[in-house]
Amino acid sequence: MGAGKSTLAEALAAQLGLPWSDSDTEIEKREGAPVEEIFAGRGEEAFRAAEAEVIAGLLRLPPQVIALGGGALADPTVREMLEAHLVVLIDVEEETAWERSSGGGRPLAADRDAFAALYRAREAQYRLAADVIVGSPVAAVGELAPALVTMAADPGPFPYLLWASAGDRSYPCWVGEGALAQAPWPGTDGRRIVVSDSTVAELYGGRVEGGSGLVEIPPGEEAKTLETAERVWRALADQEVTRADTLVALGGGVVGDLAGFCAAGYQRGIEVVQVPTTLVAQVDSAYGGKTGVDLPEAKNYVGAYHQPAGVIADTGLLASLPPAEIAAGMAEVIKTGLIAGGSLWARIAAGEPIDDRMIRDCAWTKIAVVASDERDGGRRQVLNLGHTVGHAIETATGYSQLRHGEAIGLGLLAELRCAGSGALRDEVSALLEQSGLPVTLPGLDVDAVIAATRLDKKRVADEVPFVLCAAPGEVTPGCPVDGAVLHAAVSEIAS
Repeated sequence: MGAGKSTLAEALAAQLGLPWSDSDTEIEKREGAPVEEIFAGRGEEAFRAAEAEVIAGLLRLPPQVIALGGGALADPTVREMLEAHLVVLIDVEEETAWERSSGGGRPLAADRDAFAALYRAREAQYRLAADVIVGSPVAAVGELAPALVTMAADPGPFPYLLWASAGDRSYPCWVGEGALAQAPWPGTDGRRIVVSDSTVAELYGGRVEGGSGLVEIPPGEEAKTLETAERVWRALADQEVTRADTLVALGGGVVGDLAGFCAAGYQRGIEVVQVPTTLVAQVDSAYGGKTGVDLPEAKNYVGAYHQPAGVIADTGLLASLPPAEIAAGMAEVIKTGLIAGGSLWARIAAGEPIDDRMIRDCAWTKIAVVASDERDGGRRQVLNLGHTVGHAIETATGYSQLRHGEAIGLGLLAELRCAGSGALRDEVSALLEQSGLPVTLPGLDVDAVIAATRLDKKRVADEVPFVLCAAPGEVTPGCPVDGAVLHAAVSEIAS
């Protein structure tokens, strides 16, 4: 409702050379009355019955693009009919949907509170049916259309497609098992040079289609340095890599950050495709264009915003990860659920398995936030929930004692305590423990952690702003935290 479905349907149809139709318009033709009158005179149940019949008829016609009414997917019969077809979800924030829908005579957009409840109820239904998720307004329809053709032509299961937009850039993100083999490769038509650590390169380096070069780096956060970046740049120069070529970041968050940074700096910028191989990277770090390296003083202190040409997140690659790496990724999953709230948090809190759809929805949460604030000017800072303290813990422990996700889990607990969200902190602590993550770090140097928070990149003058979560879906960036409160929160995880 209010997402722009008809506008996108018409644009896609023009690109694909297909006819298009609007289910609401077809219902009005058949019933001889506007939608509003059908609702008022016969009730929603009668309208939904007519809607299901009209959609069934449209699906029996030759290929076309159909703009479905906002409530069509509430009907399980319609959802079942659509299983054999390609479903594109236009994701629009609740407030935007209300602004577009209210005051226009729409029968289900007359009351703000009722509309909000309806939006939340429909959200889960939409995501269950979606094969493709795009933002609103939809960017680069001309690039999206060929990707849809590729998906529609494949008779078997195909990875999910998320269409990301950031600044003046938009790009495909493929998520699902088999994506590395099935997804069309983004990037330039030149060579693909793989940057990977020695462990991942041995496992998957040969699976990059068209890979014509390899630059190996040591595994681990300790390798994410300016010295390693220089080695990569010099290796690219030795291989005569040009702006016509594409780097492929094959690995976890360290490789993605470092290779993205090298792509941003080499010859003042070449393309990079992110191929994340860890749960942390597939749900979070591969998206959004943040790249960088660490300094001894602080994590990610040198870097650049450099959006990728695309992301290929093959969830099948996670099968080779040790349990501790999967557990580390759960911290980012939990963090993302706290930011998103709604159905995603409900699924995480209920202990649903980490499947392709869960990974997709976590990835989309980040993509949608970045679309509204590419360069961390405001809204994007919510993605740092748990990271102000988490990064400080990594710095204070020398980057080697904990995995990134383990530190972020501890950071979440400290920052939830700072927010005064005691019950939620207890719930998150239980989820972290169930995932195999630590909830305390005895012997942690509390003063060193607090000192490291003052190096946070969001600091303004002497003030370090925190991201605080009052409840799932209620996350506020830029919050001051009293020094005594912070000390107590960090001391709690150090006990």
